[in-house]
Amino acid sequence: MVEFAGWDMPLHYGSQIEEHHSVRSAAGMFDVSHMTVLDLEGMGARGFLRHLLANDIEKLSDGQALYSCMLNERGGVVDDLIAYDLGDHRYRLVTNAGTRGKVVPWVRTQAAGFDVRVTERQDLGLIAVQGPKAVGSTPRLLPPLLREAAQRLPRFHAASDGNLLVARTGYTGEDGFEVMLPAEDCVPFWEELQQAGVRPVGLGARDTLRLEAGMNLYGADMDETTTPFQCGLGWTVAFEPKDRAFIGREKLESPETQAQTVIRVGLVLLGKGVLRAHQRVEAPGLGTGVITSGGFSPTLGVAIALARVPAGIGANADVEIRGKWQPARVVKPPFVRKGRNCISTIETPKRS
Repeated sequence: MVEFAGWDMPLHYGSQIEEHHSVRSAAGMFDVSHMTVLDLEGMGARGFLRHLLANDIEKLSDGQALYSCMLNERGGVVDDLIAYDLGDHRYRLVTNAGTRGKVVPWVRTQAAGFDVRVTERQDLGLIAVQGPKAVGSTPRLLPPLLREAAQRLPRFHAASDGNLLVARTGYTGEDGFEVMLPAEDCVPFWEELQQAGVRPVGLGARDTLRLEAGMNLYGADMDETTTPFQCGLGWTVAFEPKDRAFIGREKLESPETQAQTVIRVGLVLLGKGVLRAHQRVEAPGLGTGVITSGGFSPTLGVAIALARVPAGIGANADVEIRGKWQPARVVKPPFVRKGRNCISTIETPKRS
């Protein structure tokens, strides 16, 4: 167990590597009840979210979900989140645990002037079930009303019944569900999943899974000093329609931001060692960058990383590891998706 954002969290349940492989090959479950859940309700909820988020909630209809950044006026990322359209002018935001102290007051402050009520749902727990066999193991444990709907859910869609919500979303690069349910029901639901053969998975494997999937970690790969363009999330910014005045838009449209002198890339280490956050990256002829997330990939058997580097970097770079420069290949994330290697070829060093 480790401390994380004021919560006691499991780093692993015995073997981080085995838990990682279980999610890639079968199914694993994560207790992510520490995530912050905010419900927004009112006639002005949709208009408020179109102002608050860089992505456009107008794309959604009842039961759909949207990934977005929430920006400050400087275009920096206050947090990244998933927004759910629950219908009848009701929405749900699931944000990070580590940002709760600033995000909850930020949302409440920005909501002033809009006809919207903001409620933090501390009465709910959240259990994620991920992996190629997750879809088969989760729905059969749900109430009959949700079971059939859950089987048909497309990606980034949700079905709800009162305080129970099932969403086809996740943070691993695998198929699966995230189930929000009353806190008092979490332990029985967890135990039923375990009896069905779903393996408990801790924070350690959650991090290696999301890294392989090329998914950002708030506070490492992005923060309030980083724009979506600098952390590979430019695709989440909806500039159309032109009259939507979302927070941070003016800064993102400025010439200095549009120039995008820094970009996010993936790295695969070709020499010996492990890639870690804060290691320097040399882009030949362009200058240096920095690794924001790194580690060993259990699926690929090599060290991988996400890095911010000068725009225009080529296919090769060098990483400083313990005072020595090691060669790395520059790739486009993700590294792994649905259990498959997304990189055409990986050159690994010969072992003596």
